[in-house]
Amino acid sequence: MAQKFKDAFQKMAQNMPKGSAGGGGGGGGRGAGAAKAAGRAASALMVAGGMGYGAYNSIFTVEGGHRAVIFNRILGMKDTVYGEGLNFNIPWFERPVIYDIRTRPVNLQTLTGSKDLQMVTIGVRVLHRPDPNQLVWLYRHLG
Repeated sequence: MAQKFKDAFQKMAQNMPKGSAGGGGGGGGRGAGAAKAAGRAASALMVAGGMGYGAYNSIFTVEGGHRAVIFNRILGMKDTVYGEGLNFNIPWFERPVIYDIRTRPVNLQTLTGSKDLQMVTIGVRVLHRPDPNQLVWLYRHLG
């Protein structure tokens, strides 16, 4: 079996042209031009990919009922509160922090004793929401 493979590879080696078997000789220099073109295409593809990545990460969306503040790695918190819609930032240097400012209910229940020693359950529903103008202060002090 091994002899058959050896014979087959010897026949293939005899049928191959001498200049194409390895390493860039012959062929009129076409191999060097193809390598340069492939290198240029690869570098152009990397540049286009980097620009696409930067463009994708420079846009963030703030949904309805939400607000965003921007944390800058150099300057810290920006004082601007960004509203709903499409907003822009500088990738890697700025990071948006999005807050939900819709009114949310919290139900609080407690069990207490009355004056005549009966147990009474008291329930309170509290509606709360953060103040959109104070979101920067909220992030700076509470995180």
